[in-house]
Amino acid sequence: MSEDFYSVLGVSRDASEDEVKQAYREKASEYHPDVSDDPNADEKFKQAKKAKEVLTDDQKRQAYDQMGHDRFEQAEKRGGFDGGAGGRGGAGGMGGMGGGMGGGDPFGGMGGNMGGGMGDIFEQFFGGGGGRGGGRNGPQQGRDLRTSLTIELEEAAEGVRKQFTVARPETCPDCDGSGHPESADAETCPECDGRGQTTQVQQTALGRVQQTQTCRRCGGDGTLYSESCGTCGGDGRVRNEATLSVDIPAGIDDGQTLRMEREGAPGENNGPKGDLLIEVSVRQHPEFERDGDDLAHRAAISFPQATFGTSIEVPTLSGTVEMDVPASTQSGETFRLDGKGMPRLRRRGKGDLFVKVQVVTPDELNEEQREALEAFAEAGGEEVDVEAGFFKKIKNSL
Repeated sequence: MSEDFYSVLGVSRDASEDEVKQAYREKASEYHPDVSDDPNADEKFKQAKKAKEVLTDDQKRQAYDQMGHDRFEQAEKRGGFDGGAGGRGGAGGMGGMGGGMGGGDPFGGMGGNMGGGMGDIFEQFFGGGGGRGGGRNGPQQGRDLRTSLTIELEEAAEGVRKQFTVARPETCPDCDGSGHPESADAETCPECDGRGQTTQVQQTALGRVQQTQTCRRCGGDGTLYSESCGTCGGDGRVRNEATLSVDIPAGIDDGQTLRMEREGAPGENNGPKGDLLIEVSVRQHPEFERDGDDLAHRAAISFPQATFGTSIEVPTLSGTVEMDVPASTQSGETFRLDGKGMPRLRRRGKGDLFVKVQVVTPDELNEEQREALEAFAEAGGEEVDVEAGFFKKIKNSL
């Protein structure tokens, strides 16, 4: 079984078109054969491209969600999604589709204006639409859920295991998800005669078209019950708070998303749970600005230190280090400390720390300082009123 297109891109089933495109761009930059060292990069790149093509096409995505991955792939191989030649038509016709379609291409020219659209036609052809996992009465995977988590920059640098609480739907413990007590009387739904689906026939210019949909009265169960579960009200689910733990990898960036498999909403008809997507926010740090794997820090030095050179202590995420500031350093100059930035996510090595020095001038001068600076100015051939403008001149030149 091939990997689900949503899983390929790492998006939820209700992701918008923009979210799908953004996820594709990230995958493409990661697995493009020209830049990736992954031995399976070529195949992963092709999978991501195919997933994007399907999930950004409204008709294809509708059919994909209704049919499931494998049956969609089979139907596409038969040529059933682009208005091309369909392998299920031909001169012999299609039986239940009516004589008006007997000699033509069953898919050609059938757009979204025919009743329920392409999704209903595919559902009729392949035996009922069911989303993730088959037909309405078959197991269906639950939907993905989203939550968020905030961590400190130091935690993002080291990696951390975080415990959090999330409110989510869970299978009702009293009825085990059935929606009714075991003692409830059951009867076959008269609307669908127990099939869980109803069929309507429409007469079109191309002939008779059958549309099959979930029975509204029984919700696709095919059975009606005399009473509902008092705990969940017949829904089969209750909303509870769950306490979970997640391992956040070192190097994670603000806004990135982690996926916890099978921690989402419960599935239908004993289907597997969906996934839980956790968007990680990294809180801003008072000492550092982050740009990907690199960090930036501003360090203040005095005018004499900038002139004669000095050694200063610079903070890093793993403690302070000494950095040499050479003589004649100008305010605003930037120095690089290799490997003192953030670890690269799921890769070896670290980014760098860029230290920008700022020459700080005192607000007030004592008599000795004033005389020294006047002598400095005179030695340079300048007549400068120290109190009125010497430091102002320095500041204005920065």
